[in-house]
Amino acid sequence: MTTVAAIIKPTADAPFEVGTIVRRAPRANDVVIDVHYAGICHSDIHQAREEWGKAIFPMVPGHEIAGIVTEVGDAVTKHQVGDRVGIGCFVDSCRECENCLAGEEQFCLKGNVATYNGREYDGEPTYGGYSKQIVADENYVLSIPEGIELDVAAPLLCAGITTYSPLKHWGAGPGKQVAIVGMGGLGHMGVKIAHALGAEVTVLSQTTSKEEDGKRFGADHYYATGEEGTLKSLRGRFDLIINTVSADLDIDAYLSTLKLNGSMVFVGLPENTQQFRVFSLVGGRRSLAGSNIGGIRETQEMLDFCAEHGIGSQIELIGADEVEGAYDRVVRSDVRYRFVIDTATIG
Repeated sequence: MTTVAAIIKPTADAPFEVGTIVRRAPRANDVVIDVHYAGICHSDIHQAREEWGKAIFPMVPGHEIAGIVTEVGDAVTKHQVGDRVGIGCFVDSCRECENCLAGEEQFCLKGNVATYNGREYDGEPTYGGYSKQIVADENYVLSIPEGIELDVAAPLLCAGITTYSPLKHWGAGPGKQVAIVGMGGLGHMGVKIAHALGAEVTVLSQTTSKEEDGKRFGADHYYATGEEGTLKSLRGRFDLIINTVSADLDIDAYLSTLKLNGSMVFVGLPENTQQFRVFSLVGGRRSLAGSNIGGIRETQEMLDFCAEHGIGSQIELIGADEVEGAYDRVVRSDVRYRFVIDTATIG
């Protein structure tokens, strides 16, 4: 076992502090990774503040992890010392259920092992990427291609795959009209990826305050939904809507902007129950759906795609002593567009 410096949340009500955690000794199939950068996801905030139910404390959040392999177990074949690698939202799965066998480990029927605020199958708690080092099974470690710098690659392990997966599944590409609702940490990645896939991309945001950024990231059109009549003017426009926001929406109004057979897909997680009229679906054979992250295979595909197209997250790099303030700023939507912790500042 190894003692590692980390940014720790002692309880939901306590501020972050720098301390130490213990990482397991590497097993035969494990790789040891020096974490260089860790992205801050809004779900980190929900869990660290215990807004999604009872959590495991002390907690070390972080599931957008990028670093360098420093040691490999005797049976490791997929990675070697010096490799640029990443870890996303989970670090194990049962490997036996139909979903795991299909490469959809994110939907493991036994329940995958979350990178943090989870438990290994042996009951040991997991600690995430706000730390100097992490140990993980090689099968749940991704290769980060040379075409992406590690700091802007870190958020791809959650924000990138969360938008890439539904865009691919619902067929975003040339000839398709795709709308991205929201221009935050998820939304800006959705714009970049949808554009690179060849779709005609529209941003639907409350205001036009980020229009310049949206166009720079690849949006063809940008509309302020806070302006009266905007959604009515877009009726029957889109093949696919990716909703990245966690706010309550007028679902019927958004569904009206879909073409025949169009789909609206949720990747944001509103706290409240969402309502809509079934007439909004049956009138155009429309679908209302949700999407999670991707499996290991698809996440690697996403990283390779982003490297090929020069896509990284737009980030603000911070130190270990700025995490608490960064959380507050994320809640206020005061970040363009993802905070990333430079783990060299820990301890």
